[in-house]
Amino acid sequence: MTSRGRVRVEDGQKRVRVYFGGEVIADSINVKMVWEKPYYPVYYFPADDVRMELLTSSDHTKHSPSRGTASFFDVKGGDRVAENAAYHYVIDSKIDGLQGWMAFDWHKMDSWFEEDEEVFVHARDPYTRVDILPSSRHIEVLVNGVKVADSHQPRLLIETGLPTRYYLPKTDVRMDLLTATETATDCPYKGTAQYWSVTAAGETSDDIVWGYKAPVEESMRIAGLVSFYNEKVDIYVDGTLEKRPKSVFS
Repeated sequence: MTSRGRVRVEDGQKRVRVYFGGEVIADSINVKMVWEKPYYPVYYFPADDVRMELLTSSDHTKHSPSRGTASFFDVKGGDRVAENAAYHYVIDSKIDGLQGWMAFDWHKMDSWFEEDEEVFVHARDPYTRVDILPSSRHIEVLVNGVKVADSHQPRLLIETGLPTRYYLPKTDVRMDLLTATETATDCPYKGTAQYWSVTAAGETSDDIVWGYKAPVEESMRIAGLVSFYNEKVDIYVDGTLEKRPKSVFS
């Protein structure tokens, strides 16, 4: 492992493939993981494992105080072109051993695979763990003073860096107070979530409940259950009111 400032670099342990326009753009068992952001890594590929003939240098550059100046490339796949979708650091590169390694804008590519499993949203952080545990704790959820859920059979989802989430059977939730919204979010560890708003005591709280109809395999234990933002509701655990946590969702 190497680092410079807040940027951490590690050797990857998975085969990673990138697809665009029906073409395999990159395919490597020797990727590096670079924490350009603190929450998850970006995959960098050795140039030998990239279809460089499908990349065309563009005039776009971007400077990073911790990484140097990135030069960008357009990526061609079939009859499509993704502009400024690939980049590398050669000019004033500030991370030893990363000069010339290629990275791709995740969302400009069509699909990503770790080994033979498709991965969504962003690369998975090997230091993020998701544990889903059945529990007999008594969970009560109040919204604007109205009890919206009461369950003795929650599933506790414990994810690195986030508050414990209590997933509850819909039969233990006042679904008559919930209204489905069009909001959806994606998570590489859980899948695609749908959301509900809650109307209680004459007030509507938007998108404070979510659930996964068809989570990814590792999170199947929460399929069909719903959870509430601890940050926005009152949750009693075995009769004790939990302090509302501070997080990016507060």
